[in-house]
Amino acid sequence: MPTPIAQLRHDLRTPVNHIIGYSELLGEELADQGIQANEDLMRIRGAADALLVMIDTRLTEMPLVTLDEDKTSTTIPSSLTDFEDTKAEVAAVVGRILVVDDNEDNRALLSRQLQRQGHTTAEAMHGRQAIELLSSSSYDLVLLDVMMPILDGYSALQEIKLSPTLRHIPVIMISALDEIASVVRCIEAGAEDYLPKPFNPTLLRARIGACLEKKVLRDSEREHLRTIEETQHRLADELSEAANYVRSILPEPTTVPFAIDWSYIPSTELGGDSFGYHWIDDEHFALYLLDVCGHGVGASLLSVSAINVLRSGALLETDFRDPGAVLIGLNAAFPMERQNNMYFTIWYGVYHRATRTLRHASGGHPPALLLTPQADGSQALEEIREPGTIIGVMPTSQFPSAACTIPEHATLILLCDGTYEIRMKDGEMLCFEDFKSFIAKHGTEGNFFAEFMSWIASLREVGPLDDDFSFVRVVFDT
Repeated sequence: MPTPIAQLRHDLRTPVNHIIGYSELLGEELADQGIQANEDLMRIRGAADALLVMIDTRLTEMPLVTLDEDKTSTTIPSSLTDFEDTKAEVAAVVGRILVVDDNEDNRALLSRQLQRQGHTTAEAMHGRQAIELLSSSSYDLVLLDVMMPILDGYSALQEIKLSPTLRHIPVIMISALDEIASVVRCIEAGAEDYLPKPFNPTLLRARIGACLEKKVLRDSEREHLRTIEETQHRLADELSEAANYVRSILPEPTTVPFAIDWSYIPSTELGGDSFGYHWIDDEHFALYLLDVCGHGVGASLLSVSAINVLRSGALLETDFRDPGAVLIGLNAAFPMERQNNMYFTIWYGVYHRATRTLRHASGGHPPALLLTPQADGSQALEEIREPGTIIGVMPTSQFPSAACTIPEHATLILLCDGTYEIRMKDGEMLCFEDFKSFIAKHGTEGNFFAEFMSWIASLREVGPLDDDFSFVRVVFDT
């Protein structure tokens, strides 16, 4: 609360401010019309200035002292030029401004000054009415008096800055109170600036212009951020749809004529891994898993394209029962220079049911792992891979095939390199022999995939996967 002296100073300055303000306006309007301001108007302005000095110097908390004639002498504008110096100009940035003051004359004077600068104004007589107007209409700036009934300026400022919908509106505090504590309190509460009465027209124009310019920049930034957020949400939705599509083309687990299940965990929304299996004819069953370099939309598109070619048999003059021929066809169909310099690795095998023979070829891909049950209940592990180059890199590459016999009750696991190229907590890479040992011990268990992910989680730091995880497990003779 202001002290009695401060309150008296406020009450006396208000009518003097009106005299100064209206004399400035009248002088400016005369100057606009090319009319010389008469001596009486200049004397009125000078007397008001002198009276304001007297109020500020005499009404202090200190004991009364003798009047200093130099400080209180009436200064009379010497000519029309003094009014032309404060002649209003249309502001570079204009806006809709809410003027909040309990004194009707104060509101009218300030609104008139602002309108001469090109602004649109509205008025409120106290803080509560100001909050209601701000909540129902759009404003670019609030000029808020400190001392008002019902809801004072400081309390109104607090409500504005606590409101999620109003806090972005800049507020300039205005008052005849000139105590530094009031200034500091309002600035700390979030006010953009503070203006004492009476208003110097040049200072008023500069302060308001600066606030409006900052608001334009902030509004532009918020709109830019909103556009970015909308784009991100839209992209996230599209990526989610794409991820759902990638999963939709993966084959269903099956139990006939042998059990096949799988685990697929992309490291991002869209990974570069894909796999499939299907009957080529009544005797031949194809199994394949491929891994495109990188992640994201491009890798996923290439992965889906290659898988769809394999599923549909869309390689002309290619015998899909011959793994080497299939990889030669893929290498010709997907040269990396036509795939944005992306390539992929693949393991492709064909199982002949009558002879239990598995023919296979590899294009730079990790080996499949064959687990064969032993008399002591353990599993012997064998790597199944024939060396071959990466798909898409060299157009003349050849891909030799090899064959092996699948023992009874054996388990075949196809995988990508992301399943074992794991950086552990100590910074070292997971040893491939340790990886194979885990597969040999747990690869035939019903909850193998969950156990594997739990084991990997115990080895690495918490966070996103470094690469896609893909397993396909085939259990023969179930």
